[in-house]
Amino acid sequence: MHDANFILYLLINKLTFNTIIMNKSELIDAMAQDAGISKVAAKAALESFISNVTSTLQKKDGKISLVGFGTFSVAERAARQGINPATKQPISIEAKTVAKFKPGAELANAVASAAKPAPAKKKK
Repeated sequence: MHDANFILYLLINKLTFNTIIMNKSELIDAMAQDAGISKVAAKAALESFISNVTSTLQKKDGKISLVGFGTFSVAERAARQGINPATKQPISIEAKTVAKFKPGAELANAVASAAKPAPAKKKK
């Protein structure tokens, strides 16, 4: 499979049709159609991808880098003070481990170019 290029294609293709949100079943349908495989095979591939990303990030210093697409990693967030927006009272927010995603250059450029508005016409 084409890894990052395939997923990048899906993202760009969906942006072209002005789709704002793609859910899991829509992604499976698109993967099956684009790869010429069954929906069952596409679902298995997506679930395998999710499972492998999850299990890798659960390991100490786990990281997955898909050149051009991006990097999945883990970060530690320190404990901090916050404010309850309803009561405006200070609250303590516990330290936690979070998953991060940093887009690669190809994905970032594709999203940036798709998001650019058309140039304004100059008045004569």
